Amino acid sequence: MILKRQTTADVNIVPQNGNFPVAQQYRSRVIAVASGKGGVGKTNLAVNIGVSLARRGLRVAILDADLGTANVDVLLGLHPRYHLHHLVTGQKVLSEIIVPGPFNLQVIPGASGLPDLADLPEVKRRTLLEALLSLDGAVDLLLVDTSAGVNRGVVQFILAAGELMLVTTPEPTAITDAYALIKVLANYHAPVSTKLVVNNVEHQGEGELTARKLTAVAERFLGRQVEMLGTLPHDKYLTKAVRMQAPLVQHYPRASISVAIENLSERLWSGSVVEKNVTGVDGFFKRLLAIKEKISW
Repeated sequence: MILKRQTTADVNIVPQNGNFPVAQQYRSRVIAVASGKGGVGKTNLAVNIGVSLARRGLRVAILDADLGTANVDVLLGLHPRYHLHHLVTGQKVLSEIIVPGPFNLQVIPGASGLPDLADLPEVKRRTLLEALLSLDGAVDLLLVDTSAGVNRGVVQFILAAGELMLVTTPEPTAITDAYALIKVLANYHAPVSTKLVVNNVEHQGEGELTARKLTAVAERFLGRQVEMLGTLPHDKYLTKAVRMQAPLVQHYPRASISVAIENLSERLWSGSVVEKNVTGVDGFFKRLLAIKEKISW
């Protein structure tokens, strides 16, 4: 099924002359992918959703915003020469660090050890954000793979995106930490559309029970609506794909988890996001600049 938006031109964001062409017909959608704790499969899910949607004809970019242990490129078997550090220091421009992945998925490599966005000097922060603005309208979707856990950098990215895909597992610690992230976001009273994915489930009933518990508690005690997006089964093929440094949905398309990710990807893209509320990459980065002082830790 082709999910591509209708435009007057099929814009490829891989530059031919160092500049990104920008389609002005609409703004890009921005989704932050986060988890309350590490080890729940957040980055794997972000990568495979990106590949799945890119294969369906959408123009997708993924920003590796895990500034502690950036590894999107590792999962895809890519070997970028440059990364975000070269961008924020002015050594390279965006077109020089971006790396094409499978089906022209555009990967913006992170830089392990780079300070949180909120901790960057103002000049470097603006250099980064202004460079990334060239993506607006040149991609249909920007996935922002945040760090695991609950810290101000993660919160900043989520509040700026306004749309969150929250990944957890049925493990009690993972559920507790996912709730903690929802609670922190609730403290800012910001409109964040939250979609929940329960990963690594033994059977669908286990995932649905986990989701019902978490969504009910979030609504009852925090007044936050969390939408159940889907569950993903435990599958040995995921481990095989990771070892191969290859996208699961591409190399094991018939695996149960690949089928589940494909279904999830379609629901994610064809969800009930109202077009007029999509403020694009421009709105995302403007909010990143604006909310720095609002996040206390």
